[in-house]
Amino acid sequence: MLLGIIAGLTTCALWGLTFIAPRAVAPFTAWDLTIARYGIFGLACLLLMADRRFRPIGITHSRLLIGLLLGGAGYVGYFISVAFAVQLAGAAVPPVIIGTMPVFLAIIANVRDRSAPWKALALPLALIATGVAIVNAATVSAADIADTESILLGVLASSAALAIWIAYGLANAAVMRSADAPDGLQWTGLQGIGAAIGSLLLLPLASFDLADTASASETTRFIIWALAMGLAGSWFATWCWVAASRCLPLALAAQLIVAETVFGLAYGFLFEGRFPTPPEAIGIAMQFVGVCSAIAVFSKPRTPSSLSQNSVAQV
Repeated sequence: MLLGIIAGLTTCALWGLTFIAPRAVAPFTAWDLTIARYGIFGLACLLLMADRRFRPIGITHSRLLIGLLLGGAGYVGYFISVAFAVQLAGAAVPPVIIGTMPVFLAIIANVRDRSAPWKALALPLALIATGVAIVNAATVSAADIADTESILLGVLASSAALAIWIAYGLANAAVMRSADAPDGLQWTGLQGIGAAIGSLLLLPLASFDLADTASASETTRFIIWALAMGLAGSWFATWCWVAASRCLPLALAAQLIVAETVFGLAYGFLFEGRFPTPPEAIGIAMQFVGVCSAIAVFSKPRTPSSLSQNSVAQV
């Protein structure tokens, strides 16, 4: 379980960069970064497939389609939603909206799998939900009235990203927890190719004129961010999450994802050159304690009878 937790937290640290990357590559757009990031992700997967170990051999046609869809619709759709949310609402709102995902996904997963008693999950889920609410309320209340419309649009974009993430988490976990789960490296490569295919559909939206107008430093910064997000934030992060999905119950893995919110907020504060406000700090701390509580819940050995008794008690 420890390796799964480490893999999950590593993923969250890398995925948290998504919340600042669109602003860091200006004047290049979120479309440009999406195309470059997932193009690099897919190209890296194809190059690795020169080695037989990385090829999706023996995977059924239905699984191949699921993997491609997870990469295309999941990654590209999620990143675009987050990119627009950041541009519309700033660095703070999107992480806290999407930060509710661990609560929703953990509830859905535990309804399906009953991997932990509801009574034991109540405190971690309550802490995470309260922490998210505190940060969100503080951010919206501090916004200028003139920015209200933009923030609301950012909330809608964040909600779309939330829905995509939940669907991705459920589908990916279902595959990796199955008896005939594919190899993690092969599954990562399949998703990378799907993400690259999805990004090609965005080529008409690329800022081709910036190749001549952007300065050398701006172009270099864009290339560095694209490589970092494609190789570390996509390929390595996906492989880590596949490993975490295989090792951990989804109800726990879902709650670990709150670390993505914490990392995203921290990166946003660094990017904006400010410290968190007291409400933001309190909310982040509550989310962190909630995750630690969840880990403690799942670290305790539980017998099947205790879970079944708890399930009966809930009926």
